[in-house]
Amino acid sequence: MASKLCPSSPALGFSNSLLLPKSRQSTETAFPKPTTKLWRNSARSASLHQSGAEWRIPRAMSSAQSATQKQDENQNGSVSLESGTVPKDLVSLPRPLSVTDLATPPSHGSQVRVAYQGVPGAYSEAAALKAYPQCEAVPCEQFEAAFQAVELWLVDKAVLPIENSLGGSIHRNYDLLLRHRLHIVGEVQLAVHHCLLGLPGVKKEELKRVVSHPQALSQCEHTLSTLGVIREAADDTAGAAQFIAANNLRDTGAVASARAAEIYGLQILADGIQDDSDNVTRFLMLAREPIIPRIDRPFKTSIVFTLEEGPGVLFKALAVFALRDINLTKIESRPQRKRPLRVVDDSNTGAAKYFDYLFYIDFEASMADPRAQNALGHLQEFATFMRVLGSYPMDMTPTGRL
Repeated sequence: MASKLCPSSPALGFSNSLLLPKSRQSTETAFPKPTTKLWRNSARSASLHQSGAEWRIPRAMSSAQSATQKQDENQNGSVSLESGTVPKDLVSLPRPLSVTDLATPPSHGSQVRVAYQGVPGAYSEAAALKAYPQCEAVPCEQFEAAFQAVELWLVDKAVLPIENSLGGSIHRNYDLLLRHRLHIVGEVQLAVHHCLLGLPGVKKEELKRVVSHPQALSQCEHTLSTLGVIREAADDTAGAAQFIAANNLRDTGAVASARAAEIYGLQILADGIQDDSDNVTRFLMLAREPIIPRIDRPFKTSIVFTLEEGPGVLFKALAVFALRDINLTKIESRPQRKRPLRVVDDSNTGAAKYFDYLFYIDFEASMADPRAQNALGHLQEFATFMRVLGSYPMDMTPTGRL
């Protein structure tokens, strides 16, 4: 990839993703006055009713199951199913957006709509509400559906996980950041507190299997091994809780949040079952337009770039930040999908094959800071590709507990 590609940022009044020209001169780019955009927030919450693909277990009940439900409401305010009884409110929860739903025209009100992956009760929903307390949280089936919902104006923002203190990076979202043209406008950190959930009246010793997201299962290895249960993977933690409630599975538990237990009428059989109490997930806040970078508070900037093969090339790339006393907080490498291998004739015995990598870096500086501008101008001299994913305020708030 010979050309140096950088997206334009018309909302900021200049192009090349806030980068200075290659000549690292002392003159600074004059930033325009920010354009004020007023958002009218509303405290209400609304359910999203969209037509589209079926629910898929364990996210929710499928349409085939819905057709066989006995919709007789009993005196306890519950709906009777062939397999048991679930709370009446369960069937009225908003259905996650799927990719096939994205052709539906949006119906915007004054409330900020924020997409997240999962179903109500997911940790991602809690992160969305922490990032935008007055928002309408819109569930999506997949990460990509959340990206597309923002691009197609179905929602205003998206809040998606990017890394966990125990499980590491969420590589899928790194790939989607490059594939889509959304901007990172903020970050939020959320403490993850796992609970073992089951149907009311069930004891944890009666469980034969436990369903949850693979990372949640691995983070509760000690507790689940002690119980001697079979572990089964699900797409998300809250989806596992919903699956148990919808199918009245008395021999099955779920690893999910306390809020999921409240929503789906489940009982908390064990609280705080994670092996490590310091379990924090970092989420990114994504929008169609970037925000104006500032220097009056701590900012973080995220970039992605590629380099030519050669000795010391990565060292030179990282040195542009060290020379300007800029702290790096994250570095992640991902193989390029379109050019996964590079052939190099470096010996008489044949051709060696190396991976071509993309490098994702977070550093502590605002793009309004001349140090950051000069560092990226310097990096652009030998990077074959570079893109600024966003310059945004750092999350300095306590992680809290869900």
